[in-house]
Amino acid sequence: MPDGTSGVGGVARRARKRRNRVSLWAVVAVAALALWPWAGTLLLGAAVVGVAGACVWWGLRVHRALRERDARWRAQDRLLAANRSLAEVDVLDGNAFELLVAALLRRDGCADVVKVGRTGDNGRDVTGRLPDGRSMIVQCKRFGPRRSVGVRDMRDLLGTRTHFAADVAVFVTTTRFTRQALDLAVANGILVVHRDLLASWLAGASFASVAGLGGRGQGDGRHLARWRRAYGVAGVRARRARPVGRRRG
Repeated sequence: MPDGTSGVGGVARRARKRRNRVSLWAVVAVAALALWPWAGTLLLGAAVVGVAGACVWWGLRVHRALRERDARWRAQDRLLAANRSLAEVDVLDGNAFELLVAALLRRDGCADVVKVGRTGDNGRDVTGRLPDGRSMIVQCKRFGPRRSVGVRDMRDLLGTRTHFAADVAVFVTTTRFTRQALDLAVANGILVVHRDLLASWLAGASFASVAGLGGRGQGDGRHLARWRRAYGVAGVRARRARPVGRRRG
């Protein structure tokens, strides 16, 4: 049976297609000849439209970036303004405390500061660069004042600094460091900010000034005794040491 491509009908269809193609190219040629005197003007117009479009796109992109940066700075200012005292910081959760530490670092000239802390952060709560360009990792512990940061936490941060090849490791906490933890930090060049130094940092002292103290400022034994009385640590220990089963009559 005929397949529609042979015979008189197929030949006629192919001839019509050829005529249509020839007619189309003829129209294009005539239009090109007619517009040739204005070709330069048309090309110039197209170039102007293209440049104008590119400028508008670039302007919108810059405007959006500026608005986003302004929004971030405003949010940071609100966060800093709302947490100027230890009493305000003590009610923050861990995530909010990490955001606050990141905001304080940016305030004091640190660059590329990023709040990383989440599951699987490998000990990095905040990363960034000091004003002198050195890379840093920051561990944040929002502990109640009845707890202390021990030597195990400090060893973990030391390992994290080695793992990520950071130039500087920083430990910021809302409580104290044990003597062993503080000795380990000083021996290995870890910058520490304990509760008393954090209060100064919140009040406007620079990061360089508080971190440069090397953890000093926790006081002697009398200071520790006052600390325990102020935060009820001695009372907690006494209640834990009370024999079970003895009740007052």
